[in-house]
Amino acid sequence: MDSEIKEEVPVHEEFILCCGVETQVLKCGPWTNLFNEPRANRPKLLIFIITGNPGFSAFYVPFAKALYSSINRRFPVWVISHAGHALVPKGKKILTTLDDSNAQEINDIYGLQGQVEHKLAFLRTHVPKEVKLVVIGHSIGCYFNLEILKLAPELPIIRSFLLFPTIERMSESPNGRIATPLLCWLRYALYVFAYLLLKPWPEKIKSFMIRIALRMMNLQSEFSVLSVLEPFCLEF
Repeated sequence: MDSEIKEEVPVHEEFILCCGVETQVLKCGPWTNLFNEPRANRPKLLIFIITGNPGFSAFYVPFAKALYSSINRRFPVWVISHAGHALVPKGKKILTTLDDSNAQEINDIYGLQGQVEHKLAFLRTHVPKEVKLVVIGHSIGCYFNLEILKLAPELPIIRSFLLFPTIERMSESPNGRIATPLLCWLRYALYVFAYLLLKPWPEKIKSFMIRIALRMMNLQSEFSVLSVLEPFCLEF
């Protein structure tokens, strides 16, 4: 069954400019630009997946394919990367719209609240208002999901699903009491390490390292995950 899904379900990879940041969007289904579809042919509903951390759309491809197949391919399934968590491969075109180019850049877009605003800006720019939404969040994506519900009640979200949510009081949990102060201090050393040692490496070496790590975790991806070693990704 898994091999059939992998072969039969096409996934479109697009890079867009959202709030001034390159953003990867993976789309299951024949609908890539909903605004280009005649109104009568537009899907009535969009399933929108917000990733955990790190925010790589490519990790969610098997889930998106299975979900798209389970609904008999009636509605598109889209997965969005976090801002700063996806690099555009060389030669890949960045798609822009008038709304994207005019969108106001967000202060601290790579921070927690900035990532929420990033997802909101995408939904407002790339999804017609009449298309209903089912929003699925995973891990920290659940927090984004809840913030979207709170900040944008005008969006036609009919269902909201939280998968393994990271929502509140993380620092008060048993692991959080140990990890929170430790990570607060060690993150600065990690930033320096990323900027001085990892960033100058050739892309081929970084890509090789990532693919070895994915193979060890039994995770393979045909899409870009190179930015796992980028400072912006490590910061979030």
